[in-house]
Formats: sequence, structure tokens, C-alpha cells
Amino acid sequence: MAGGVKKPVNIFRLQDLGEPKEVFNWRLWFAVFSFGLLGAARGVDEGLISGAFNSKHFQGTINYSSYTTVEQANIKANVSSMVQLGSVGGALIAFLICDKIGRIWATRQLCLLWVLGIAIFMGANGNLSAIYAGRFIVGLGVGQTPVVGPVYIAEIAPASVRGLCTCIFTGFVYLGIVLAYFTNYGCQVNLGDTTAARWEVPTSLHVIFAVLIFVLSLFQYESPRYLIKQDQSDKAAQVMARLRNLPPGHDYVVQEINAIASSHREEMEATAGSGWLGILKEAFTVPTNLYRVCLTICAQILSQWSGAGSITLYAPDLFKILGITGTDRTLLVTAVFGIVKLTAAVVCALFLVDFIGRKRSLLLGITFQAVSMIYVAGFLTAVPELGGQEGYVLSPSQSGLSKGAIAMIYISGFGWALGWNSMQYLLTAELFPLRIRAFCTSLAMAFHFANQYGNARAVPNMLLPLKLGGISPTGTFWSFAIVTVLGGVWVFFMVPETAGRSLESMDRLFSLPWYKIGRYGNRNADRSDLESPHIAEEKVITGRVVLDEVEKKA
Repeated sequence: MAGGVKKPVNIFRLQDLGEPKEVFNWRLWFAVFSFGLLGAARGVDEGLISGAFNSKHFQGTINYSSYTTVEQANIKANVSSMVQLGSVGGALIAFLICDKIGRIWATRQLCLLWVLGIAIFMGANGNLSAIYAGRFIVGLGVGQTPVVGPVYIAEIAPASVRGLCTCIFTGFVYLGIVLAYFTNYGCQVNLGDTTAARWEVPTSLHVIFAVLIFVLSLFQYESPRYLIKQDQSDKAAQVMARLRNLPPGHDYVVQEINAIASSHREEMEATAGSGWLGILKEAFTVPTNLYRVCLTICAQILSQWSGAGSITLYAPDLFKILGITGTDRTLLVTAVFGIVKLTAAVVCALFLVDFIGRKRSLLLGITFQAVSMIYVAGFLTAVPELGGQEGYVLSPSQSGLSKGAIAMIYISGFGWALGWNSMQYLLTAELFPLRIRAFCTSLAMAFHFANQYGNARAVPNMLLPLKLGGISPTGTFWSFAIVTVLGGVWVFFMVPETAGRSLESMDRLFSLPWYKIGRYGNRNADRSDLESPHIAEEKVITGRVVLDEVEKKA
């Protein structure tokens, strides 16, 4: 360093990529916060719906007790999972909306859909059809959040902290869950179980977050990468300068914009005049892109069927199965579960994802999750009465094992937050070229919600005894354990490391044959890709100038 003065170390960055200190400023963090808050949409719903549904007043409005056990399981599954079903449609249309009206207006319209759906749900007055319709419309809005939020954040974040910034979205998922769990618990204790306020007050969290996100969007600027895609390079440079807290003419800003524009220009030249058909063709016929599509889709399937998402959704019911008695106590234990997952998400965002890398963090989380699922499945195998006898009383020895199983549920949540739930958004947002990024992210999130819907819809029926058509709690947790272990093996062999790379350099990871990418892709990539984007672009420009001179002489 000049003058022998060392630059301050930022422990939250994978490495120093040469960014000016002005890059890490309040405007960047405010934008990341505003769009990260979109993560709370899913968290609030997942944390609220089970507790709200279990309130006696809500059940009374739909005459829940008049149905058979199997019908009750189906109704609960339908109400709980209808948001996921709507989210499949929301994720599919998100890329059209993002590319048509931009990331900012996409955020505003999804907030309006979100509020409309909640209004229908709360005003249904016990009509199951209206309840389903309202929840479905909520899903159309919420389903766009994991496309719009991570894509915007990934597009504005410097490479050295992109993992941290994108994981803030995941952190807000868990903040939403914690607030929802504790709101359920507080209303249960203070408002009683037989009043409308018991479930209506927690449900109002949806409206609070939707309005807050809408208002924050009024103070944000469009993504520079989207502006370049719309041939607004001058405006993109102005926005990038604002985000980087540097003058528009600063070398770093100019070279970063040039790198983005150059990459997009090459994509457009390769697919000139092909329109939407060209996007589909580029995604599914270019081998490196097809591998990335398969990578993100497989990640969604394996993550959702590992069971952690359904544990979040049905946590009060599952804690009851493991021996927790009393509604108040069940909700309190569930709320603590939310805090554990939030803590794990914060640890992952601050200390792991950009420090030890995406892949190691993912494998670490899967290991925690696998051990936990195997323990819980083994416990339920040893004490099958918990899944088949109402009011079964544990013996002293079984009580100790039960506490261990509850602790393992906490550990599984910790592992989920460290691994799958952070990485599924981050990898999806940063793997794809700009031209197909919104489409491929939407496709991946559609698979995310389709599998989440399938899992959320199936779990209440899976938990039923064999004689009622289920596979029992024991079979349910063994199936989760098997999928989790398979997911770990798949990640080890198939998923490359993406930490520290600019979005425009990801192609280098996929230059090997598909069966070698997971193990050797990062080593094979040119190490110069890990340099600052402005340095990489400088090399690209220099190379092109030399090439032009050679061609002229020829």
C-alpha cells in the first residue's frame, strides 16, 4: 500500500476486490434494505397461517368441527398452501413484469396484489371459496418477491458483498417469521382464542409490510443493469454513480457500466432479433445456460422436499406431535424456533456466505439438517404412539428423547437457514446472463413455489396414520431425511462456487463438461475473473483495441 498504510479490513467481504471505500455507503444499504424487505412477504405468511388457522374463532367461522378428520386435513392443507399455488403463477409472470415495467414498478404492483388478496381473505366471513381466492391472490403478489427482490439486489451489489446483500433478503424472510410467530403467541395469550382479533390482528402484518415496502420503493431508483437493457446507458451511469457514491465520470463507475454494457451487447449480438423466442432458445439450447437452469430447478426440488419449509409452516402441529402440550406453550416454542432461524440467517449473511463461500455454507447447513431429520425420524420410530394416539403421555425416558427431538427441530431450522434457504435465492439470482436473468429466475421460483405447494399440501395428509391414507409422522420424517442426504451428495458433485465473481464472469464457471463443473468449475475459471469488474473490463477493452488494430493492418 502507498505510504505503508494498510487498508481497513472488512470481515464481511470474501476478499478485497479493489473497490473504492465510497462504494459501501448508506445509499447502497438503504436500497438493499428496501428490496430485502420483500423477503418478509413469505416469512409473514408462513409464520402466521398455521397459528391463525388453529384459532377457535377462525375454525368456527368455517364450521371446521363439522368435517371428518380427513376432510379437516384437506381443508387445512388447502388454506395453508393456497398462497404457494398462487405464487407459482406470480413467479411465472414476474419475469414478464420485471422486463416490461422494471424492478421498481414490479415491486409496487405486487404490493397492491398482496393487499387485495388479504382484504378478500379477511372479509370472507367463513366462505371457504373466498378464503381460497384471497389466499391465491396473495400468492400472485408474494410469488413475485423472490424474483424481484434478489434480482434487484444482485444487480446493484458489488461482487465482494453480493452474497451478504442477497442474504439480507433471506434474513427478512425469518424476521417476518419471527414477528408472525410472536404476534400469534401474543394474541393467543392476551386476546383469547375465541375472538376475531385473535387471527385478524396477526393477519394485518401482511398489510403493514406491503404498505411499508410500497412507500420505500418511492425513494429508490431503477437497477442500472435494467436501464442498460432498455438502452438508457446515461441514466444507468447516473444511478450507478448514486449507488456507488461516486461522480458519474469516476473510473470505477465508467468501467463498471462499460462491463455491463459490453456483456449485454454481446448477448444481444448473439441473439439479434429473436425476441422472446430467442430468450427461450438461449435458456434451453445453449449448454452452459441449460446446465444453470437444471441446477436451479434441482435445487428447488431438493430443498423443498427436505421438509424444512413445511416444518416452518406447520411448526405448532409438529411440536405437538413431539410432545409439547398446550396451545400457549406450543406457540411459544414455535416462536423461539423462529428466532433460531433468524439467528442462523444473520450468521450466514455476515460471516459465511462471502467468507467461506456459497457451497461450503450450503453443505454445512445440509449436514445440520440431515442429522436432525434422522434423529427425529429415529425418535418417532422408537415412540410411534406419538403419531397415532391422541393425548399419549411420555414416560420419563421418552420425555428426555422428546426434548432432544425438539432441539433437533431447532438445529434443522438453523441448518436450513445456513444452507438451502439462503443459497436457493442467491444462486438463482447470480448465475444467469443479464438477457435471460429475469426469465430464468422466474422459472426457478415457479418450481420453488410448485414444490413448496406440493409439500405444504401433502404434509397434513402425510402425517395421518396409515389407516387413514397417510404415512404417519415417522414415515414423513424418514422421507425428509432421505431427501436431505441426497441433496447433500448432489450439491457436492454438481454445484460450483460462485463467491467473489462478477455477474458478467459467471460463464467461466461452466466451461468444463457438465459432470466436472461442481468439483472443478471454480478452479478452471480464469482467476482474473475474480478481480474488480473495472479491471476486468479494462482488459476486455484493451484486448478489443489490439484486435481492431490487427484487423486494420491485415
